[in-house]
Amino acid sequence: MPTEIRAYIRSLGIDAYVVGGAVRDELLGIPHRDEDFLVPGVDQAGLRALLEPHGRVEDMQVHGQLVGVRLHPRDRAVRALVPSGIDLTPPRAERSTGPGHRDFAIVSDPSIELEEDMARRDFTINAMARRLEDGSLVDPFGGVDDLARRQLRTVGPTSFEDDPLRLVRALRFVSQLDFDLAPETLAQMRDAGPGLAHVSAERIGGGIRADAQGELSKLLLGQKPERALLLARDTGVLTRIIPEFAPAIGFSLGSDRQPLTLDEHLFAVAQLAADSGDKLEVRLAGLLHDLGKPLHASDGDDHAHLGAALADEILERLRYPTRVRHHVVWIVAYHGFPLDYPPDARTARRFLADHGDELARDLIDLKAADLAAKRVPPHETALLEQLRELVTAERSQPHRLSDLAVTGDDLQAIGFAEGPVLGRVLRELLDDVVDDPGRNDRAWLLERAAQALA
Repeated sequence: MPTEIRAYIRSLGIDAYVVGGAVRDELLGIPHRDEDFLVPGVDQAGLRALLEPHGRVEDMQVHGQLVGVRLHPRDRAVRALVPSGIDLTPPRAERSTGPGHRDFAIVSDPSIELEEDMARRDFTINAMARRLEDGSLVDPFGGVDDLARRQLRTVGPTSFEDDPLRLVRALRFVSQLDFDLAPETLAQMRDAGPGLAHVSAERIGGGIRADAQGELSKLLLGQKPERALLLARDTGVLTRIIPEFAPAIGFSLGSDRQPLTLDEHLFAVAQLAADSGDKLEVRLAGLLHDLGKPLHASDGDDHAHLGAALADEILERLRYPTRVRHHVVWIVAYHGFPLDYPPDARTARRFLADHGDELARDLIDLKAADLAAKRVPPHETALLEQLRELVTAERSQPHRLSDLAVTGDDLQAIGFAEGPVLGRVLRELLDDVVDDPGRNDRAWLLERAAQALA
């Protein structure tokens, strides 16, 4: 976040503090974009009154309860830096009124001390504030010391009870920051797992909007997802958010090729996908792609398609966007493509024609992580890299219906009726062109189609 925003807030004559993750990331030297501000000594109405002379002010709510305001500055230069606005809150305390995330009451009062506001936060490393006026740091719970120890510790013994989503958030921080869990925090996690039943699925998973990410997605996009997933398994959190993982835990794959248990293999693939910088869909597929193997062992069906069905159920339940869910399901369904012989250009074009550009690339990325997590002969990895290179080189060659030098209208002009026969002939023409790109000639294709019509 540009320092101009802090300077701007300070210029308003408000005794404000930067709070939460922005302070943590600043102390860790991690670049960050978002900064939230706390203004002590005011309530919701008082905060609005302070800010309204400086721009448009919107109330912010959490489950129908006012928690602060969002300022859209009148100053155009500042507004350009933060087009979504600047979040400012009065000090508040939260009182749990039941087991669910929505079961709490927000108390906002000018007399609430800064330290009391910090006490409602999740972890000590997020319970710090920096005063804009003099740069002093407020750290009532030892967050600086925990940062130095690279340790994640809850602010209080009821932190996970107050919001059970913090169980997954703790694991996300393990992955993102490569921190250890304090012993008492680990014990609290084991005890608090049942509370996850009261957390909405989209907060755990992918969110209902394409631009939203839940804690599981953030965990997988971190630098150490394998560490976090092992802890999720050992604390019981994993099977509470993905019950379908239970048969995989400790499941032996029974071969020298796959020496790890199934759960640890899946965690390793997710880590290797992260190490390669693969996108979220590939990392999700890495985590889920072999969940069908315990079922495959019992009923003989194809484990990849069994796994795809499980992935579909899991991602739908966790409210992942439809596009993400469908893409992951396709990766899982087709991840078992063979590498039996050296690929050539035609093989690469056929791979592109069968899967499309994006899925073809993602299938190769997942296969690379999957092979790296196994004991495979070097030539197998070499074959995959040959395929990767050929797929990249052949993307410019015709392999989609839209690449054909003729269209459905052209075929109708020579006598085809609109319908399934027309579609079948177009696909046959594409097969011919994938075999030999030189055939993508309008005259040749029309003659070939006319033969089919006859």
